[in-house]
Amino acid sequence: MQKLIIKGKRELSGTISISGSKNATLPILAASILANRVILKNVPLVKDIFTMAELLNFIGLKIKFIKKKKIIEITNKEKNINTLAPYKLVKTMRAGVLVLGSLLTKYRKARVSLPGGCAIGSRPVDLHLFALKKLGAKIKIKDGYIIAEAKRGLKGTNIKFPSVSVGATENALLAASKAKGKTVLKNCAVEPEILDLILFLKKLGTNINIKGRTISISNSKINQPNISHEVIFDRIELGTFMIAGALIAKNSLTINKINPKIINSEINILRKVGVQIIKKKTSIIIKKKRNLKNINIVTKPYPGFPTDLQAQLMVLLTQVNGVSKIKEDIFENRFMHVPELKRMGALIEIKDKTAIIKGPSKLTGAEVMATDLRASVSLVLAGLVAENRTIINRIYHLDRGYEFLESKLRKCKAKIRRV
Repeated sequence: MQKLIIKGKRELSGTISISGSKNATLPILAASILANRVILKNVPLVKDIFTMAELLNFIGLKIKFIKKKKIIEITNKEKNINTLAPYKLVKTMRAGVLVLGSLLTKYRKARVSLPGGCAIGSRPVDLHLFALKKLGAKIKIKDGYIIAEAKRGLKGTNIKFPSVSVGATENALLAASKAKGKTVLKNCAVEPEILDLILFLKKLGTNINIKGRTISISNSKINQPNISHEVIFDRIELGTFMIAGALIAKNSLTINKINPKIINSEINILRKVGVQIIKKKTSIIIKKKRNLKNINIVTKPYPGFPTDLQAQLMVLLTQVNGVSKIKEDIFENRFMHVPELKRMGALIEIKDKTAIIKGPSKLTGAEVMATDLRASVSLVLAGLVAENRTIINRIYHLDRGYEFLESKLRKCKAKIRRV
């Protein structure tokens, strides 16, 4: 099994380019089932994307990777379409469940394995199924599979989600895109990745309007045969490297290929901590600053502070003066990185949904184990700031969502290698 070995206390300097968003690419790949031919650009070359491409290939779509250009070409010739998404391809990736909405609305049936992914909480698909049933699908769970059918097709309706869910919003959007009549979704997630999916569906010919957390969808008769789309940048990767710069930049760290307007919440939080951030049109500069300050935050749906940056921020807060608090309000089991950080010397206590972090603490390298995607990268950040050597096990989680992580860090003077 592969490991990362990091020699800490090396200051970062240079420029990092941000990759395309994994969380935007995955639902768009699921949406490509609805199209004839898709050219998808700025695709991150990470494990989850390869798994989703393999799933689409299993369904019957033709997939061509042009890795040097980060392009995927997808063709649906409507031959030998398989409306099954098997366990072996969905077990490691929660986004696999998104093919359910596309298959059901286009082919009127689907059999999709209950999803896997990171062990950060139960994350049930109840809200996905709630929306699909409202659209007229008949659904049952049998032998670990979601078996869905809509013999006469899905019909537009009004749906109000009991709570905000990114995945359920995406699946409902996909299903409603070819439903008869108009669908109105209320209390939706409105993450930038969802807006990118909406932009793709509009290119497909779907009429979509969004106002606040309400999205209206009606299918158009226009069906573009060829669609080209460039995926937005990965704001979570950007946030991760912003925090890395705040921790160990020599003088400054430049991060480019981004749009700062999308990450106002993250910038505001880091500025409250005392991080000096200079915004440019397509880049951000992180300046080194001492005497960082403590802060209390709560993770929230966009435009709030993202749960996917909670673990990384926690590492930064181990180095500030005073007591900080992070309340995790999205997932119930997302503090699994805390025991590993404590092994490195972090002073963190968990009470209910809140992590209490006392700083500054001296971190020392240790052998640690990654438990999920974002926990993995938090351990990388801790290893970079810690004294001596850190060994991170189970790094396959990292490969699910971070493209060329080690090479990007090495170019900025980090000492990190894979064995």
